[in-house]
Amino acid sequence: MATLAQPAGPFALGTLSAPDGKRFPGLVVQDRVLDLSQVLAWEPADVRSVLERWEETLPVLHTLAGEAALEWQRIDSLRVHAPVEPRQIFQSGANYRQHVIDLEVAHRSPDDPRTVEEARQEIAAVMDRRAAEDLPYVFIGLPSAITGPYDDVVLPVCAEQPDWELELAAVIAKPAYRVSVGEALEYVAGYTIANDLTDRATVFRRDMKAIGTDWLRSKNAPGFTPLGPWIVPAGSIADPGELRVTLKLNDRTMQDESTKDMLFGIARLVSYISQTARLLPGDLVLTGSPAGNGIHWGRLLRDGDVMEGSITGLGVQRTRCVAEEADA
Repeated sequence: MATLAQPAGPFALGTLSAPDGKRFPGLVVQDRVLDLSQVLAWEPADVRSVLERWEETLPVLHTLAGEAALEWQRIDSLRVHAPVEPRQIFQSGANYRQHVIDLEVAHRSPDDPRTVEEARQEIAAVMDRRAAEDLPYVFIGLPSAITGPYDDVVLPVCAEQPDWELELAAVIAKPAYRVSVGEALEYVAGYTIANDLTDRATVFRRDMKAIGTDWLRSKNAPGFTPLGPWIVPAGSIADPGELRVTLKLNDRTMQDESTKDMLFGIARLVSYISQTARLLPGDLVLTGSPAGNGIHWGRLLRDGDVMEGSITGLGVQRTRCVAEEADA
């Protein structure tokens, strides 16, 4: 059963189903939802299909949101799934200044002669230089890691240090290739919430340090990216650079930071990615996670933990951690 947290604006998009029914693209307005596959003339099968015709469909959605006589369903009778199935997921790492400083200090070698304050100052200088040189750090995730905003998250037996990373995610509206920073936001349909879970124990290759990071092993287990609940249209979010990202673990606040701390905002990330890759409708651009991860607190995820993630205007996701059976 869905628990609705009100998103910003007159409506949002989601993927829903009756408990044992087929998934459908939904127009979400307060505590009710409209099946878009039944009311749009071209009968979209999913939210990605809606996004593929975003510019022509957006005005229609605004009209539908005010049509009380249509066949609306109560949202609390439906199951909420991840709002979109992307073809590509682009993930920005080391994009929150304070978060990177905290992680670098936490991972210092015991032989590091610097004081903590000296280390923080040097790392801060590196972050400022990166921002000035306009070089985001972006890698690729797997769509198979996505799960719903209220689904259980299975912690694999092999994940020794599972950690949370709540992030703002931009959802792409139309193909974008080699777009400028100035025009990049024209390619964003809206925003949603992603929790980009990471096994800290497998981030770095132990067998060959020169290889560097191993994002396949550390981030792409099934269900390691809870997504949603909703896609809120970009026009309903005044400034994606002024949103609060908050994660609670068992009701204790662990992350609580503004997207203002990002080194590279949405426009710069979308433009940067598009210089190499062709972004497609429904693709996700994850923008990195702020300070306050488990590795910072010395408290990583365990069986039975409940994560509640929220971002200003985008609703709330709530997921429970379940340990994988050892013989699974």
